[in-house]
Amino acid sequence: MHWPGGADMVRNNNTARDSIQPQGTGGLIFREKELREKSNPGRSAFSIPAGDVPVEVMDPDLIRESADLPELSELEIVRHYTRLSQWNFGVDSGMYPLGSCTMKYNPKINEEQAARREFTSAHPLAGAAVTQGALQLMYELEQQLAAITGFPAHTLQPAAGAHGEFTGMLILRAWHRSQGKQRSRVIVPDTAHGTNPASVALCGFETVTIKSGQDGILNPEEVAAVMDEETAGIMVTNPNTLGLFERNIRKIADIVHERGGLVYGDGANMNAIMGIVKPAELGIDIMHLNLHKTFSTPHGGGGPGAGPVCVTEALSPFLPVPVVVKNEDSKYAFCYDRPDSIGRLHTFYGHFAVMIRAYAYILSMGAEGLKKVSQYAVLNANYLKESLKGILNLPYDHRCMHECVFNDKNQKSRGVTTMDIAKRLLDYGFHPPTVYFPLVVDSAFMIEPTETESKENLDMFVEAVRAIDRESLEDPAVIHNAPVLAKVRRLDEVQAARKPQLRG
Repeated sequence: MHWPGGADMVRNNNTARDSIQPQGTGGLIFREKELREKSNPGRSAFSIPAGDVPVEVMDPDLIRESADLPELSELEIVRHYTRLSQWNFGVDSGMYPLGSCTMKYNPKINEEQAARREFTSAHPLAGAAVTQGALQLMYELEQQLAAITGFPAHTLQPAAGAHGEFTGMLILRAWHRSQGKQRSRVIVPDTAHGTNPASVALCGFETVTIKSGQDGILNPEEVAAVMDEETAGIMVTNPNTLGLFERNIRKIADIVHERGGLVYGDGANMNAIMGIVKPAELGIDIMHLNLHKTFSTPHGGGGPGAGPVCVTEALSPFLPVPVVVKNEDSKYAFCYDRPDSIGRLHTFYGHFAVMIRAYAYILSMGAEGLKKVSQYAVLNANYLKESLKGILNLPYDHRCMHECVFNDKNQKSRGVTTMDIAKRLLDYGFHPPTVYFPLVVDSAFMIEPTETESKENLDMFVEAVRAIDRESLEDPAVIHNAPVLAKVRRLDEVQAARKPQLRG
């Protein structure tokens, strides 16, 4: 049996529980010559027909310097980019259980829709008369999001989740200004996503951090203790970064509302509850979604995202301009006549190709399909939680939602850390989970299997973790040197971030 990711894995049928192990040298075989500069003068990957017009030589003064592009054949170029693709680990090559980031497989049909020439060739400055299809798609996507979340008003403009948070905080600020008093503080729990405090600060608020309870969720009394007339509201991630549902959210919302504040819902983990609960019915006033996590856009790599913001009817006047409207004659248009708007947040109107993918995903899944996505995500996470309990330490032993959080307490006495385990998983053909987050768990090991992984894949992941645990007892040195089968050996994490070497 071959596992993706550069490692050959073997299971003995008689001792399946304890026999999984990496074997061989793994990966591709590279010769020194293949890594050299391959350019040769005169070599070309294309053929240009003979010219039938006079040759015109460009003025040398207009040429500042040569582009110095390599001269390669078509075959060399194909091999180069194919080899690079094989060096990378992706969700198409193996399990990618990156907690809080939802690195799931997304149907390729959604990519095909986003690549349609009718969309890709549309000019962003084209008028409404010739872009009715694009405007209709955005308008209908907002209607779909309204049905999923329960919020009546939306903007698709924000370019990512953090941009959506920033947008939501600006709306919160504008609403308080309209009430005649600008408040100065916002409550952020310790189980929030790391961008929440940054969004609060960028909008001129002071962050008030409150701790979650011993069960990993917020205590209404803690919120009540800090919710005063200077506090503008609270940002709540639900489910939170421990993978737990904030079951006191209605009580918390009532406390905040009674004291003149607003509730912001971080909807990055919507894939655990869509089709099951509508956030607007939980007392939330503003929420962003991550289309590039929940609704089919490959996440990660710094690629385009989309962070739509959903609001109550009372907050709709503050949404950024323009908004997509449907006129009485069933024509679609951008509306700029919004005197209370916080303004424009993005050039043109956000990342349109991401919206296409989300639109296609929602239509193809349907209401029942979206509900099953959440149910399977929760089922898979709880299956892993129960299967790994006892191998890894589980600080919060409660029923989880879409992700579960362990740490290295059981292995640390053997000199093996969370980072060691993460690196060794690469040798077993798995991308590591999120490590050292959330901060409320020391040396956290945060796993999100997503709804798209089969039970067989989950079982293999559990076997790999069990094998690494056994190695931590019998041969910890092999873990300290991991990964040994990857294209690149273990890096200095700090130096790799600060002084990356971008050429091999």
